[in-house]
Amino acid sequence: MAKKDFNDRMLSLGLARVSEAAAIASAEWIGRGDEKAADQAAVNAMREQLNRLEISGVVVIGEGERDEAPMLYIGEEVGAGTGPEVDIALDPLEGTTLTAKDMPNALTVIAMGPRGSMLHAPDVYMEKLAIGPGYPEGIVSLDQTPGERVRLLAAAKQCTTHDITVCVLDRPRHEDMIAELRKTGAAIRLITDGDVAGVIHCAEAGKTGIDMYMGLGGAPEGVLAAAALKCMGGQMWGRLMFRNDDEKGRAAKAGIEDLDRVYSRDDMVTEDVIFAATGVTDGSILPGIVREPGHLTTETILMRSKTGSVRRMSYRNPRQKKA
Repeated sequence: MAKKDFNDRMLSLGLARVSEAAAIASAEWIGRGDEKAADQAAVNAMREQLNRLEISGVVVIGEGERDEAPMLYIGEEVGAGTGPEVDIALDPLEGTTLTAKDMPNALTVIAMGPRGSMLHAPDVYMEKLAIGPGYPEGIVSLDQTPGERVRLLAAAKQCTTHDITVCVLDRPRHEDMIAELRKTGAAIRLITDGDVAGVIHCAEAGKTGIDMYMGLGGAPEGVLAAAALKCMGGQMWGRLMFRNDDEKGRAAKAGIEDLDRVYSRDDMVTEDVIFAATGVTDGSILPGIVREPGHLTTETILMRSKTGSVRRMSYRNPRQKKA
């Protein structure tokens, strides 16, 4: 049987519905203090909507290994099984803590590409570095110190280091890096969670005020962020970081042989992809869910790397009806 083409244009609106459904399902858990319930609601809704799509999909970035996640686990087959073979990277609720505490920048996130197009990143740390579009290729790199990156980016932007803002996860592991960044005079936007959103911020620096993202975060989230930047423009690099032999074993299981490799954006996502994210709580990328009498209103960003198109869609959904 002939291989079916990845029709990104036709599939994109269906992907947006998947993202929207997960956000709507998590809405009742915003500010309720229950991270697990919020995540499970999003997982259930995302899986149900994915299985309505005419695809033969495999989850390559998901909720974890099969023995760790009952649904949307890595390797799970989703879709109706009647369409093109695709890879799917997803985070049904990026920012479960943010949702439970009603803090900014919780999103539902999903990306889709042809089979074999996405890095099967193990659930380990990844050292990440990202900047937005419009700069010479390779102007900054993971081999440079944090201070060097700021100075080189400022020179390319034709501004001072005091005009550069860097987004960093607020973690003890980043204390030395933050101290070095502060010595340059750069501003630092500390975020508590949600480093997919942190990377995406770089692609819209004029709107978000963030020029660069750096630091250690989850490798699966790195692939999702790379998919977004492939659509929006920008540069990104990632290097897997291993704390023990068990984590190295996960990498081997995922087919990764060179443990020291630096992956570019296009190494992590090798072909054209589509990407959708829906705001759950208010953020600098997307507004959160708005509750109205009888309705919930969401906003979704839908992107295609093939055309570079970025579409924002508002969806007003009756609360008494199923999404």
